[in-house]
Amino acid sequence: MAESERELVARRIRSFPDFPIQGVLFRDIAPVLKDPDSFRACISLLASHLKKTHGSKIDYIAGLDSRGFLFGPSLAQELGVGCVLIRKQGKLPGPTVSASYTLEYGKAELEIQKDAVEPGQKVVIVDDLLATGGTMRAACELLGQLGAEVLECVSLVELTSLKGRERLGAVPFFSVVQYE
Repeated sequence: MAESERELVARRIRSFPDFPIQGVLFRDIAPVLKDPDSFRACISLLASHLKKTHGSKIDYIAGLDSRGFLFGPSLAQELGVGCVLIRKQGKLPGPTVSASYTLEYGKAELEIQKDAVEPGQKVVIVDDLLATGGTMRAACELLGQLGAEVLECVSLVELTSLKGRERLGAVPFFSVVQYE
């Protein structure tokens, strides 16, 4: 059953060569979101992995701005836990902590509200895609600043040739679909 769910999800991901720039092969998850069966399968696969790996130890799912927000609440609901938001700089009200990370052509910052998690709470980070790992690494640092324990990072898609999981250090990583 799990393999047929994975195949259903993988069949829905489209590829667009030379988008957004020449030489990039863009992996489009929009068809996964459009199809209720493939989206349900995606959440089911992620949730099954997390239940098997961490049982009931997860306190929160942290969704990364912006496409991690598409998966975070549904995954949290499936696991019976809360969802917290990690956003781009300047998007959250109240006191926040921030972490910067490098992009291909510069730097960016992520923020989380200071009261989003308590020290010692266990969090799983979710995003749609892992490429170079900069955003996930920054999210791990943010949660670390608050004293949370990052149990794992997960995504729908992983671009393995960019070696993003290496940037996560000792934090485990899981993806539903991998591309070279």
